[in-house]
Amino acid sequence: MFVVDCQVHIWQANSPERPWRDSNQKPPRPEPLMKEELLREMDKAGVARAIIVPPSMEGDRNDLALAAAHSHPDRFAVMGRIPLDHPELEASVADWRREPGMLGFRLTFKREWAKPFIFEGKADWFWAAAERANIPVMLQVTSDTLPGIRKIIEQHPDLRVAIDHLGLVPGKKDEAAFALLPEILALAKLRNVSVKVSGIPCYSSEPYPYRNLHGHIKQAYNAFGPERMFWGADLTRLPCTYHQAITLFTEEMPWLTATDKELIMGKALCTWLDWALPSQA
Repeated sequence: MFVVDCQVHIWQANSPERPWRDSNQKPPRPEPLMKEELLREMDKAGVARAIIVPPSMEGDRNDLALAAAHSHPDRFAVMGRIPLDHPELEASVADWRREPGMLGFRLTFKREWAKPFIFEGKADWFWAAAERANIPVMLQVTSDTLPGIRKIIEQHPDLRVAIDHLGLVPGKKDEAAFALLPEILALAKLRNVSVKVSGIPCYSSEPYPYRNLHGHIKQAYNAFGPERMFWGADLTRLPCTYHQAITLFTEEMPWLTATDKELIMGKALCTWLDWALPSQA
């Protein structure tokens, strides 16, 4: 099966030469992950491609991710970060994808300082520019920001948006992790919204195959359909093997058809990102 991971992080250690924006932020794992190790893990698990998402702790820099995509364009692409407090960058949005390997944007709004970009209109320039340029955006939402983000999506019906991790609550397990699921499922009525079913094993207190989460995934499937569901592992947070994060969907959910699996595990994501499939390249 053609498998594409919709979210992986690579990063370097915090250092004077490359300081993190938030030095107190805990990385996904103690040791940095670089592209060489990631490629080995992908090859071992059978992952053909991966979307590199620069982690928020490194700020709004995309250089490390782009270097990986430049050196391995058949394996990596990037959803990059843009500083929303720089409206003078509006004109650059239209040219965003001219950088080899750059396919779109990924924004996070976990910190208090980020909320004015949602609720005070300080990022209005960006939403309009991304919509005009038809560039996809991945968004991490929280219970505080979801109402504002929904309003933005409704105001920009041609803005292509994918919600990170099915809107699961960080640090929570089982039912508590799915507190926002009803609101996320309601977004399925907006045809410009997709969801990343990424990092799912992180949200169960049970062992593999995490059967207590299957019903929630089926709800997402019923709402969004396989064309708007993108599998991802979020490798550096996984409590299981990379291979098990794949077989959770390909072997343990019998209600998914063979076509469903092909779409969810990679083809739907590549279509959404306009990343040519191998037969089209």
